[in-house]
Amino acid sequence: MSNKNLRGLESAIGYEFRDKELLRHAMTHSSFTNEHRLNKLACNERLEFLGDAVLEITVSDYLFRNFPDMPEGEMTKTRASIVCEPTLAFCSRDLSLGDYLLMGKGEELTGGRYRDSIVSDAMEALIGAVYLDGGFTSAKEFIDRFILNDVQDKKLFYDSKTILQEMVQAVTKEPLSYRLTKEEGPDHNKTFGVEALIGDRVIGTGSGRTKKAAEQEAAYHAILSIRNDNAVQTKKNNC
Repeated sequence: MSNKNLRGLESAIGYEFRDKELLRHAMTHSSFTNEHRLNKLACNERLEFLGDAVLEITVSDYLFRNFPDMPEGEMTKTRASIVCEPTLAFCSRDLSLGDYLLMGKGEELTGGRYRDSIVSDAMEALIGAVYLDGGFTSAKEFIDRFILNDVQDKKLFYDSKTILQEMVQAVTKEPLSYRLTKEEGPDHNKTFGVEALIGDRVIGTGSGRTKKAAEQEAAYHAILSIRNDNAVQTKKNNC
């Protein structure tokens, strides 16, 4: 990764590293170190381990302080929805984090730069790097800005298929289904497009590297659309 790209990522996250090598380390995938026969410790896996711990304590503290009436079981479930792979990958898209990764050519050709498992790990590694460079306060600010900026929205994304099913069952007997609309790319690097439907009516669309991910995104967009329609209808009724 060039210094220009490093500066671009620093600009995107709003944090300037004193130790630029920490940022480079956080963006180095194991496929890059393997391909270039570097020390295996030069990849971002150790930073990912650290970032995961920093993220978990920060989210736990946030939930404890901001939701005083939330029971332990619900806090555990909510924390899991925030720190899970799909949600972290979702958050990483706002930063285009995959574009900054140092990655082996083979991994890149198979779509690794945008794979949820890889970009979510990179997000945790980035948290670990910020923590080492700027301390817990800097890491917490990063997490607050890019991961905890909308807890309810993140939880909604994580549980989108279940929540949509419950919403649909509450208002209609028509079945909720998902329809595959697009399947592009070679077997090792496919992109799927999916529509969520009530009966024959499309209520949301999504795309992803797997059918499950595409369905999850379609459900998420369907929920947002339904909530927006309900808000508009409520406003009209109150006028």
